[in-house]
Parts: sequence; structure tokens; C-alpha cells
Amino acid sequence: MYRLSPEEQVIEILRSQKIDLAAVLPCDRLKRLLPLIERKFPTIKLTREENGIGICAGCYLGGGRPVMIIQSTGLGNMLNALLSLNFVYQIPLPIIASWRGVYKEKIPAQLPLGQVLPLILDASKIKYTIIESSNELDLLNNIITDAYELHRPHIALIMPSVWEESNCPPPPEPKAISPGRTVLRLSTQTNSPTISRYQAIESIVSAIDDEIIVSNIGVPCKELYHIKDRALNFYMLGSMGLASSIGLGLALMQNRHVVVIDGDGSLLMNPNILTQIAVHSPDNLTIAAMNNATYGSTGDQQTLTHSHIDLELMARGHGILSTAKIHTKDKLLEVYKKYRHRPGPLFMDIIIKPKNEPVADIPLSLLEIRERFMRAVQSA
Repeated sequence: MYRLSPEEQVIEILRSQKIDLAAVLPCDRLKRLLPLIERKFPTIKLTREENGIGICAGCYLGGGRPVMIIQSTGLGNMLNALLSLNFVYQIPLPIIASWRGVYKEKIPAQLPLGQVLPLILDASKIKYTIIESSNELDLLNNIITDAYELHRPHIALIMPSVWEESNCPPPPEPKAISPGRTVLRLSTQTNSPTISRYQAIESIVSAIDDEIIVSNIGVPCKELYHIKDRALNFYMLGSMGLASSIGLGLALMQNRHVVVIDGDGSLLMNPNILTQIAVHSPDNLTIAAMNNATYGSTGDQQTLTHSHIDLELMARGHGILSTAKIHTKDKLLEVYKKYRHRPGPLFMDIIIKPKNEPVADIPLSLLEIRERFMRAVQSA
């Protein structure tokens, strides 16, 4: 009688749990599992673990049921996002983590975090379950069910011993880089700003119908709420740097168009998301980058877009083909309406004044924001 390999057991469990997206980063201990994941599930190949938190959150908000599969060292990169996004909004996320630094570990750099990881998770009140042998893999069912029923992250710390006697075929031979020629032709001109972020958001809101809006952390959320509160607005009040990640996850799950009101400081903190957007290239995603060359919600400290970095060029370099630099409300409306129904994502580098509108806080709890948003998104 054929006995499923540990890797095949994981696949069957994920199927039975109706997982519909996997966000992954490799680990040597997972090298036989990940090719199976890519064949059986829609897969996001992450470049940084924290991005997976935002993408999976967007996927869930849009009606999906994602899982992350990573090396345990990546949990160190994810801690703030897990607490300031998943915890406070009660967004579930099962995480399968290859637990390094504790079993026959030969890499010294894996030891410091790996050996204290349970203590860190305990202190952070993040639920985890340790799986030490292939006979315990059925615990993944409990982990995934717990995450989705109790609306929280739940981490499976899987010891390398689980995979030791695997009869799963080895991974395929790696492919060499594809030969080719890349030509980038882009001449940009940045003029002095003539509009504020508030005015730019007003213009976007005036042009939308049933679009989903994801707003960046801090003052942009408050300005959007003051201009036009709607159930289809997701106000991101933590996890700086993940607005566009959430937007990508939503766009992959929804037919509606998704507009992300992001910022220069946020995008510079997490430029990797532009690569993910270019790779998956959803037709229904617009990134409206509010570029005031400052961290507007923390006292207007200057960012590197003031004199060193061109956001439009950065987006184009990451592979986003439809980009524009915008200085006026009229141009913003023109570009959005022109590209709204064209193939691929749109990136707008909107040059704005470093000015915050004096508006009140949003009088909604984070749970109210999430529940109202999900009802509206999933009602269509």
C-alpha cells in the first residue's frame, strides 16, 4: 500500500482546508515541498516575509483562504506586521514555518533566533504548535481551523525531523537565467507641487464608483474618511509599508478595481512589493503614490524622494509598465480614467505639497473597519 510522503500529506491537508493561495519563501528543509505547492496552488513567491503578511491579509479580506510557508527565521521580519495588522484587525493567517536552529543545525546564524523563538512567540501572545514527526502532521488541520475560526495567526513550527524519511522526489534542477535584452526608455520631469494630498484624494474619490480603496497608515486614512467614508474603504492604521501589499492581495481575489492610496515613505520602506505587483500584473490595481517627500504622519521628516529617488522610475524599474508622474488634479483624473481599463497595473507618482489637513480621528474601531469592509467587498 502506497504511503503518502510528509510533503504529500501537507498538500492533502491544505486541499481539504480549501486553501486557495500560498505565499512562500524557501528553506532547504522545504525543498521537496515547495515544488508541490507551486503545482497544486496559486503561489506568491515572496521576496520578503513581511510582504506575505499584507498580501495574505488582502487575500482574506477579499474572500480568500491563504497560507504562508516560510523558514522560521522569517518570523523575525514579520513580528510587527503580525501584531499591528493581523492581531488588531483579527485577520487569520496559518503559517507553516520550517523551524531552524534546534535540530541537527549546522549553520551558527540559525541558532540565536531558532532556540528562543517559542519564548518570543509566547511573549507576543502569538499562537504556535510544534510538530516533531510526520505522524503529527495532522495537527496542521487543527492549526488552520484554529486560525480561521478564532481570527488569529497560528504558526506551525515544523522540526526538520518531519522530513527526514521522505520518499518525495527531489526538486527539479534549477533553470539558468533567461537570456534577453531589456530597454528602459523613460524621461521624467518633477515640477514643484501645486496640490495637497487632501486635494489629490478628493480627485480620486470623485472618479470612483464601486472601486475598493486601501489607504496608507496615519493621516491619509483620516483625510480619506473625512472626504468620503464608505464601507469599501479599508483604513490601514498599522503595519506601515503594507498598503500596496494588501491591495495586491485584494486585486488577486476580486474582480473589482482596487485603488491603493500609498505614500513615498511607505513605498521606500517596502519597495519589494512593486516587483510582486509587476510579476502578477493584475489588471484591476492602481497604486496612487502620494509623494510629498516627507513622512507626513510623524512630523514631516524628509524622505529620499526629495532629492535622490524618482518613484515613477523605481516602479518602472521593478517592471510596472503603466506609470505616470502627476502634478495637478486634472492630470490625475485624466490618467486614472485613461488607464483604468487597460491591461496591467497602473502606478501614479503624485507630486504633492508636504501638508496635512487638520481632520479628526476615525471614529471606528479596527474590528468595525474590517467587518464592515468585508461585508461590502463580499456582497457583490
